[in-house]
Amino acid sequence: MKILPKTYTPSEIEDKLYQRWMDRGYFHAEVDEKKKAFCIVMPPPNITGQLHMGHALDNTMQDILIRFRRMQGYSALWQPGTDHAAIATEVKVIEKLKKEGRDKEELGREKFLEECWAWKDEYGNRIINQLKKLGSSADWDRERFTMDEGCSEAVKEVFLRLYEKGYIYRGSRIINWCPVCQTTISDAEVEHVDKDGFFWHIKYPIVGEDGAFVEIATTRPETLLGDTAVAVNPDDARYTALVGKMLKLPLTDREIPVIADSYVDPEFGTGCVKITPAHDPNDFEVGKRHNLSEITILNDDATIRCPGSPYDGMDRYEARKAMVKDLEAAGLLVKVVPHSHAVGVHDRCKTVIEPMIKPQWFVKMEEMAKPAIAALKSGELKFVPESYGKTYLNWLEGIHDWCISRQLWWGHRIPAYYCDKCGEVIVAREMPHTCPHCGGHSFRQEEDTLDTWFSSALWPFSTLGWPKDTPEYRYFYPTDVLVTGYDIIFFWVIRMVFSGIEQTGKLPFHTVLIHGLVRDAEGRKMSKSLGNGIDPLEVIDRYGADALRLTLMTGNAPGNDMRFYWERVEAARNFANKIWNAARFIEMNLGETMPAEPAASALLPQDRWVLHQLNRLTKEVTENLEKFELGIALQKVYDFIWEEFCDWYIEMVKPRLWNKEDPTREAALWTLREVLSRALKLLHPFMPFITEEVFLSLNEEDSIMVSPWPVEETRFVFPEDAAEVERVKDAVREIRRIRTSMNVAPGQQAEVFVVSEDEAVLDSFRRAEDFFRVLGRASEVKLQKDKTGIREDAVSAVIPGAMIYIPFADLVDVEKEKERLAREEARLESEIARADGMLRNEKFLAKAPADKVAAEQKKRKKYEEMLEKVREQRKMLGA
Repeated sequence: MKILPKTYTPSEIEDKLYQRWMDRGYFHAEVDEKKKAFCIVMPPPNITGQLHMGHALDNTMQDILIRFRRMQGYSALWQPGTDHAAIATEVKVIEKLKKEGRDKEELGREKFLEECWAWKDEYGNRIINQLKKLGSSADWDRERFTMDEGCSEAVKEVFLRLYEKGYIYRGSRIINWCPVCQTTISDAEVEHVDKDGFFWHIKYPIVGEDGAFVEIATTRPETLLGDTAVAVNPDDARYTALVGKMLKLPLTDREIPVIADSYVDPEFGTGCVKITPAHDPNDFEVGKRHNLSEITILNDDATIRCPGSPYDGMDRYEARKAMVKDLEAAGLLVKVVPHSHAVGVHDRCKTVIEPMIKPQWFVKMEEMAKPAIAALKSGELKFVPESYGKTYLNWLEGIHDWCISRQLWWGHRIPAYYCDKCGEVIVAREMPHTCPHCGGHSFRQEEDTLDTWFSSALWPFSTLGWPKDTPEYRYFYPTDVLVTGYDIIFFWVIRMVFSGIEQTGKLPFHTVLIHGLVRDAEGRKMSKSLGNGIDPLEVIDRYGADALRLTLMTGNAPGNDMRFYWERVEAARNFANKIWNAARFIEMNLGETMPAEPAASALLPQDRWVLHQLNRLTKEVTENLEKFELGIALQKVYDFIWEEFCDWYIEMVKPRLWNKEDPTREAALWTLREVLSRALKLLHPFMPFITEEVFLSLNEEDSIMVSPWPVEETRFVFPEDAAEVERVKDAVREIRRIRTSMNVAPGQQAEVFVVSEDEAVLDSFRRAEDFFRVLGRASEVKLQKDKTGIREDAVSAVIPGAMIYIPFADLVDVEKEKERLAREEARLESEIARADGMLRNEKFLAKAPADKVAAEQKKRKKYEEMLEKVREQRKMLGA
């Protein structure tokens, strides 16, 4: 039998084991009609990505579920892949070109795309290799990419289907525009950050009424150039008479109307709101209701577009300063009030985004949202925890049409073609030959590409071969569970749900398991700006992947954020060492023997107790994992291995192992190996590497990851033995408590009396005497029905069905203890006198901080309690 090395060194086993798993194809899932299918699709990380703690948590949770189901006998597919990350990748490639003295526009579209593919080939698999370091058991043979041939075919197919159904259209609506990246961006790519700014209060003169004006307050005075109305609430009595009047728009030669709209909050600001339909999404909707004109006053680079105006061509912020100065000079600036408010910025380049009206491609969402809403309300789709279903519903019930076009070159190019002769738009799989409208033969393809979310919304079925009717699609779809963070429920989860229902007629998954964020030790979100990020690869290098995984899952509850502490990583490493040392202890006692399973009658109560506990644990952990209670399941396995198995059972059987002639030694060895092997299986999904290494050292099997998951067995149900051993454990705990409270030296032995009128109770201690004596540090154990022969000064403790007595003289040297207690009494009296002196000192009370006074009061109370206990002990000794 193999003996593990003396020291557990993760770096020496993890890469070796992972390669072994890969070589043997253990991660690969086949279509097998004899097995039940289980499938998870990996949220595709960006090809620009670097593994961070969010990835580590997300993928650890998926790996736990897939390893669990694989061991249960499912054909378990964890479908991996990466996302082309249009904006992020384009930015990276442009930066690379700039360093080389080259320019995107000079290269042209085709050459630029060649550069993007080259970048993807060189760097795109970096995060995949990092996920492998984490132990991710994804089916890498099936790895996909959102722009591979199959996924691209799916994207084109969906676009055509939605267009033919009338769900995709091209129109002018308000979108998020990034002036630096020069593209529309999705709501998912807009971060709202608090920024210090101002409310500029401005007079809008009433036409025909000298000196009369309305006062508006705005955080963006430069946009007044695009105002087409001022709105008031129809129920606001202050402004009823104003509705229908015209206002002179400051700094322009235009007049705009006062309109009434319930959108306006009378309590906010002045109750009068400037309406700029082309540069605010709410104003856009107001403008549609009142048929207001839409005036775009910004160029794509966020400079002012207002021909004939002195501000034309100015940067938006330069124009703001100039306009405020001119308003003040014209007597139209009432006041400037500091105001902190949330500002939308592009999450990539941190540029403040501009809402702008632009002709773009959109998806109508109203009809597709309905079945997605119904799926949750019917219970067909479930969120864990359930509360996140509300987030899902709130977003869907208020959903707007989805802008899917992006002004980028890297991505899925929109399959729309414009006739050069008449401008007809034709949506088709390939460029048409003849225009059905004018008969022309010259076409140009739409320059825009599709939003990255459009392709990732198809991920659960496009990765399985759809739109082709592949065996994988028929067998693994719908998938089972999606694991993701709460921050992208409405950006990705919702899109997958409505896309799955619309294109396949089925939900893409039945359960969405939501996890929180990994924060730093102070509870802050990890970020580059704060410099508080923790590199998972650094943790793996120092402590191993298992320690990182255990840290991330300890105390983990669905939907809740967690804090990362290095102390937890140390504790996780210590747990791994505990397992390693327990396995070495078993191996060294086994030697070359592999004991056969004994008959139940050959097992001692402590053997049957630990098997009973493991059997119960198996049932509970399986139920926890099936309910996605991963943190709870882990804690139960952790507690069993550390406490029940290592701290109790191993210590219980040591006397039998030390005696080579003990007839029950083989039963103890079989139980040790069997229990640890089964416990390792329960732990394997959480800590795959150490469980594999230790399991293979104890068992002649190929791998723990393809061994069957433990199940509850009636042959390991021993409630009477379990209760008996628990009673003995209670006695040991009480003895240890007594010894600790009396500062008894660890090596000091004492006589122990167990008194009970119940003969069955005494019999249980007789059967456990070999280990009870050792664990209780007993020089001798006496079992009797009454207190005969027990000295009056004996220390006692109560356990169910019995009393424990220990002669005081066996625990301490009475005379020395009297001297020690006398010294301690004097010390405590002195400390109390000192504290009293300070607490009666008026100068101290007047000048000292409140927390220092409170600390002194707390100290005095503690000394008082300690003194009381010392005096009780002295009294008991007759001092």
